[in-house]
This record gives sequence, C-alpha cells and structure tokens, in this order.
Amino acid sequence: MALYNNLVIFDQHVAKNSLDSIVPDLATSWSWSDDRKQITFNLREGVKWHDGKPFSAADVACTFDLLLGADKLRRNPRSAWYTNVDTVTADAPFEVTFHLEQPQPSLLALLASGYSPIYPCHVSASDMRRKPIGTGPFKLAEFKMNEGIKLVKNPDYWKEGRPYLDGIEYTIIPDRSTRMLSFVAGKFDMTFPTDVTVPLLRNIKRDAPQARCTLRETGVSTNLIVNREVPPFDNPKIRRAMALTLDRQSFITILTEGEGKMGGALLPPPDGVWGLPPDKLRTIIGYGNVEKSRAEARELMKEAGYGPDNRLKLKVSTRNISTFKDPAVILIDQLKHIWIDGELEIIDTAVYYNRVFKRDYVVALNLTGSAVDDPDVTLFEGYACGSLRNYNNYCDAEMTKLFEEQSRESDQKKRHELVWEIDRRLQEDIARPIISHGRAAGCWQPYVKGVTIQINSIYNGWRFEDVWLDR
Repeated sequence: MALYNNLVIFDQHVAKNSLDSIVPDLATSWSWSDDRKQITFNLREGVKWHDGKPFSAADVACTFDLLLGADKLRRNPRSAWYTNVDTVTADAPFEVTFHLEQPQPSLLALLASGYSPIYPCHVSASDMRRKPIGTGPFKLAEFKMNEGIKLVKNPDYWKEGRPYLDGIEYTIIPDRSTRMLSFVAGKFDMTFPTDVTVPLLRNIKRDAPQARCTLRETGVSTNLIVNREVPPFDNPKIRRAMALTLDRQSFITILTEGEGKMGGALLPPPDGVWGLPPDKLRTIIGYGNVEKSRAEARELMKEAGYGPDNRLKLKVSTRNISTFKDPAVILIDQLKHIWIDGELEIIDTAVYYNRVFKRDYVVALNLTGSAVDDPDVTLFEGYACGSLRNYNNYCDAEMTKLFEEQSRESDQKKRHELVWEIDRRLQEDIARPIISHGRAAGCWQPYVKGVTIQINSIYNGWRFEDVWLDR
C-alpha cells in the first residue's frame, strides 16, 4: 500500500472498514448505471509512476486484464473476487468503466482493499516481482529476501505535502521474543500491527509503559482444513467427528486469555459487520455443549471403524510460525478425545501455501485472513468451487448460487439474512470448521503520530502517507 495507489481506498483515519469509509484515490469520482451493471470512474490527472511515466486509464484496464486473465500470473489467489467483472474498458484517457455480469454493491469495497492496487501497463509482471513500480507515496529502495525492505519517499507523489516520512524500513526478525525485546529497547518505532499477543501485550505494558498499543480484531480466523479427497477423510462421518470434538473456548482461553471470539466464516460482531450473532451461533453444530458433541463424535468414529483399540493416526500440518503452531498443538490434544493420534508436521513458510494450494496435506491447522470484511471476499475466495484459496476443495453448486444471490442483493437487511443462512449452512456442511477469530495488538512508540490501526482487517491500513515522527 505504501508503493501503490488504488482507484478508491478505505479512509486511513477510520478504524472500521465499511462502504461508508471509502474515499477517492486514483479515481476522483464514480457513478453507477441505472441497471447497476456498470460503474464508471473519473481518474486523477497528472499522476506519474515511480519511473516518471504518466498514469492513465490504460493502466487501470491493463491491471484488470492481468487479474482476469489466468494465464498471465503464476498464481492469483484473489481471482475469485472478480468473477462478476466481465471487462474493464478505458473509455477516455482518464475514464474507465467496469462492466459487470450482475449488480454487485460490494465492488467498491473490493477495490478499496490493500490487495487491489493499480499496476503499470509498461512494466512486465516478472519485473514487478522484484522491482515494483507504483504511483504511491514511497518507492522501493532495497529488497533483501528474509532480511528486510527499505522504502524511500517519492518526491513526485501526486498528493501535495505527502508523505511526511523520508522512508520506511521493514526488518525481518524470525524470533518473536527477539522482536518484542527489540521494540521494548527502543530499536524499532513500531511492531508489526498484529504481532503482539495478549500475553505479550501485558509484558510490553509492563516493560515499556510509554508505548501506545491497540488490541482489536484481526479479521483472521483459526480453522481446520481437511483434504476430503484422501481416505479416510473422504468419509463425511470422520470430518464431522473432527468438527464436533473442537472445544473452541479452550483455544480462546489458552491462546488469547479469553479475548478471542467464536464465530462462523464471517468476522463476528460487533467489530465484524456480517458475522453470525451469538444467538444464531449457539444453534450450530459444535458450538454448544462440548461433552455432548464429543459423545456424538465418538459414535461417528465407531461407525467409521475406529475406537480405543483402533486409533486413527495422521499428520497435522501447519505453518512454521507461532500463530499457527500454538493452536495446532491444542488441536492434536483435542483430537485424542475421538481416538485420533496426530503428529505435528511443521512446514516452512516459504512452501506452506504452495503445499495447501496443491492439496499436498491431509489435515492442517490453518489461519485465514479476510482482506475485506464483506461476504463477497470470504465466500467466493474461501468456499466457491475452483477458488485457489478454497484449500480443501469444498464445492456445492447450490451454495454457489446462494453466494451469487447475496452478492446481488442491495437491501442490507435482506443481505444479512442471506449471509447468516449461508454461514450456518457452511458450518453444518463442515466446509472448513472455524475454531476462533483472533485478536491481537500492535504497538508503537509515543513519538509515532498519525497511526490508525484498523479493527476489521489487517490488510487495508498500510498506506502510511500521513504517519510522522515527533522527536
């Protein structure tokens, strides 16, 4: 976000992302057609790319040609966002139109995400991987794999007087304890905005009482993914038993000292806009009496041929960072209640997602972040047939029709009811059992000014053009 601009952006000074907080960025204004199938953007003139080339409507059209064309990228995990976009046309040097197959009120929210920058036509995708060119407030100065990233101020930034900072340095320190100690010692101005767990936050408040910290929803769920194509997990009874044995409150108590929240696929309220209310959540499989659920789970395991004298052995895969490993250990302990003995398989971050994309796993403890708190992101990206981020290949044509129906719905009350019913059915289908929704903190030194940490997504508040240091 520091390197690029979007057409529109979530206001960087408003903590909660919503349609009401979307403001212009490279677009100065927009308007919908009467049938709500076209949205036209008027673009900002006089903007330059970091290499001095002029920005125009052609760049917007090229960006979406790239995102909509599956053969041009190595992998496009968010291609499912734009399945409703037919074409994007450059109608004039500073005017573009998105042509939709069906009305989609949430499109603006998708375009406001940090994952929706506009790319230059004149730079190849291969060059952009290591030498990205944007229109944003900062330019890339140095990129060292596994060491850090250095950005410098863009002197030709189109927004007069911004950025305030001369540069930003991101330093990669693999060990979390070392990261926290370095921040407490004053070696860094900020922590990563979701790196501080509840116990670590208590330590920082003790050791660095001057620090400014915020604990809030991350928009990231801890969940269980099961490769339903691999025996015996092609048996729905085993998948259901695994979901029934989950003691979600134990995860929350151990990992976040009670700060995390139970929820379905969508981020729960009040910070989440679309998540299931508590009264609806309590009626769903596995969210009630744990011992009763486990008794049912054991009966299902018996029907599948397992029991105390015939235990199911498996590997539980997860990513090699603490936020994945810690809940994986708890999961393995809870699976023992239904005669499943798990062995933890730690996968290096560099290859973890490649493994799950290829479904090269059996059972995995996974974390899923939603870039935008909107059903169109969560449902199409995580649960639609064929989506790259649908890691366990859940596919239900009837559910996909419901996804499309809620996406078209302009009445917010009706859309809420549709989304709640969809979420309930996803949990009942054991599509991807949600264990909990995480809360975490970010901290910064008191001399860092202009920071707003957003509360319903960790992906959309990184522009930093208004951040400054008072020292």
